[in-house]
Amino acid sequence: MSHLSPRPSRLDLLYQTSLTRRFVVVAMLVVCGFPTVADAQPTLQRAVRESQQRVVKLYGAGGVASLEGYQSGFLVSPDGHIATAWSYVLDVEPIVVLDDGRRFESKIVGFEPTLELAVLKIEASGLPFFSVEGSADVRTGMPVLAISNLFNIAAGNEPASVMRGAIAAVTKLSARRGTFKTPYDGSVFLLDLVANNPGAAGGALVDAQGQLIGMLGKELRDASTGVWLNYALPASELRSAIGDIISGRKRTARQSERPLLPRGEAHSLASLGLVMVPDILEKTPAFVDAVTKATPAAAAGVQADDLILLIGEDRIDGQRSLKETLRRIDRRDTIQLTIQRGSEIVPLSLKPWKP
Repeated sequence: MSHLSPRPSRLDLLYQTSLTRRFVVVAMLVVCGFPTVADAQPTLQRAVRESQQRVVKLYGAGGVASLEGYQSGFLVSPDGHIATAWSYVLDVEPIVVLDDGRRFESKIVGFEPTLELAVLKIEASGLPFFSVEGSADVRTGMPVLAISNLFNIAAGNEPASVMRGAIAAVTKLSARRGTFKTPYDGSVFLLDLVANNPGAAGGALVDAQGQLIGMLGKELRDASTGVWLNYALPASELRSAIGDIISGRKRTARQSERPLLPRGEAHSLASLGLVMVPDILEKTPAFVDAVTKATPAAAAGVQADDLILLIGEDRIDGQRSLKETLRRIDRRDTIQLTIQRGSEIVPLSLKPWKP
């Protein structure tokens, strides 16, 4: 009498099918050269460590009125060029701390107000850096790593902090029409991780291979709902501006070469109606203390506590450069002013006053 094997149950068949599929998938991964789970971990660790070496810690102004005096940046050239987010931390030229703990004084090469992007320079060479290429393959659900100096955890040669998450959405940030205070109006990556903490602004967003795909934005909060937005600016949006600043095509860091005019023929703080805070430091920031009524500044909407960043394309790094720049502009000419008001960058036009 022959013994018949019992008929396999539907559950047994499903289990066997699952095992077969797993074997086939693993075999295909090995044959096609894709890393298995065991192989992927060292690759991810290498990507993390190499990315950390390209991220720097920045220490500058701030530290008052509940504002932190630190943030993040990342190297974009072997010669010490650093991209970061423009903020009150850069009211003075910041100290840069590299991954290995080395400290450098930096110079602000230039910045792009519409992107809230700044480029710094330190005197170093042979540094590891990110290639600012961007990627057209960024998509919703894509795994990402946010690398920054959030909460000032990495103060010396400690590596930058790493958060792991994914792209929640690729969308437009039309903050000018909304309640988020930022001049940026373009594409962003919304993140499903809490990346935009104090100190994280200007950090790097990379993919699982360590390729730069974006820069972490500043802390943004909806004034009406209190919702915080975690986002990054795509590297593709930054590439052109970074290249222009480094190459000198964008001159936001240099004083104009126009000659000084006689005082009666040039603009001045008094003629514009600007009263600045007391000039007591070597580089006292160009903060407006008050605005005189019925003057070009008042007509343009300048307010007390505004920080003057640019006159035309000339960067204003203090009250002395502000006065010198005004001495180079005929008082009959309109002045294009870029100011920082809280966390917002605002362009203004000061037209000559005609009493």
